[in-house]
Amino acid sequence: MENNSYLQSWFGNVKGDILSGLVVAIALIPEAIAFSIIAGVDPMVGLYASFTISVVIAFVGGRPGMISAATGAMALLFIDLVAEHGLQYLLAATILTGVLQILFGVFKLSRYMKFIPRSVMVGFVNALAILIFTSQLDNFVDAPIMVYMLAGLTLLIIYLLPYITKAIPSTLVAIVIVTAIVILIGIDVRTVGDMGSLTKTLPIFLIPDIPLTIDTLMIIFPYSLALALVGLLESLLTATIVDDMTDSESEKNTESKGQGIANIVTGFFGGMAGCAMIGQSVINIKSGGRTRLSSFVAGVFLMFLIVLLGDIVVQIPMAALAGVMIMVSISTFDWNSLKTLHLLPKTDAIVMVVTVLTVVLTHNLAIGVFTGILLSAIFFVSKISQVEVKSTLENNTRIYKVRGELFFASVTELIKKFDYKEDVEFVEINLSKSHLWDDSAVAAIDKIVYKFEENGKKILVTGMNQESSELAEKLANKLGSH
Repeated sequence: MENNSYLQSWFGNVKGDILSGLVVAIALIPEAIAFSIIAGVDPMVGLYASFTISVVIAFVGGRPGMISAATGAMALLFIDLVAEHGLQYLLAATILTGVLQILFGVFKLSRYMKFIPRSVMVGFVNALAILIFTSQLDNFVDAPIMVYMLAGLTLLIIYLLPYITKAIPSTLVAIVIVTAIVILIGIDVRTVGDMGSLTKTLPIFLIPDIPLTIDTLMIIFPYSLALALVGLLESLLTATIVDDMTDSESEKNTESKGQGIANIVTGFFGGMAGCAMIGQSVINIKSGGRTRLSSFVAGVFLMFLIVLLGDIVVQIPMAALAGVMIMVSISTFDWNSLKTLHLLPKTDAIVMVVTVLTVVLTHNLAIGVFTGILLSAIFFVSKISQVEVKSTLENNTRIYKVRGELFFASVTELIKKFDYKEDVEFVEINLSKSHLWDDSAVAAIDKIVYKFEENGKKILVTGMNQESSELAEKLANKLGSH
């Protein structure tokens, strides 16, 4: 039965998957080259990565129909490592990224995705879009007017062609037309060939040429950890989007391990770390792709195009690629989040904006996500740490009714809410509307009881639920009564 379902995940939609795979392969080429240039490496590093990752993930991934390759999010994290240490360290960091992602999958860490608030996820996506956009600005510094015109023409074709036909990807048509104009008229602008040579050969197995020392590990580990986290975050976000689009479930921990295996293979075959691509996965699904075959076809056809048409690819003007990447950043940005920002709770809006600003300032998506999660946690804790104490006097007995969650953040204020010197004989603290969560809460109740007894009052603690009672019995030195 399992064998049947695995075959189905390969051959359940052959025609749709082959056609969508071809479309995705063509759309991957300009992006893979552009992402290589962002990272500061030869275009082949991104192209080899897109080939190996999409082919490997077809076999070992947990989300059929999803496209993984070299991505902007990962390329952005490589900039400093490549600038300081070079390509061999990038390959080593890619392999270590894969190892970490396999460990995340083995320990089922994908279940902790639920702790990432939506405001952080939206901030992450928007920051990624801004970084992709700003990374293209170098193409326009001190550039001749022709560069602006070619980039503008690229964007015009990308956005207007779909109104005429959607049979061919508009990004591909834009690149073909703009490249043809540059070649035919002989316009002198920077091309892909100026960024590095395209070798029309298949990738070969290579062990990264780096010293195997603790120092090397200390250099690459922070990058690999950030890459592993960002790669999984984007992959699992994309898997959720594809789940919704196809009305099907995916195995997130298998996907995590699959991403790891794909990155290890890529590192040994001269490619940079990658992850699932939101844009390409959506293109694949909308073009009719549903199974593992679409990812496999995309990778194989991509390499076929490079080996066969490499001489033409090197003549693609950088202005055309800049136009494609600006389109990618515009389509990645969640514009709806700007419209609804004033409708969100203030804390959610602050978290989203801080996540974006942190990423843009540090150029590190992982730091931005951690900052957003930390800020969300602080806001949440402060929100639920509000404790209300109401009191009534009945027959020389002061009754305090406590409402709220009692834990480390709420008990400091709680202790101040009682009048320990009031002239009454009996005090009752009713905890039926509250819950004791930790030893701070038990210690606080213990302290309140002690302070009342110190002032000669007879005290009774009532209404504790079972969990709170069990915790109190375990931890408290002295609680009047349960």
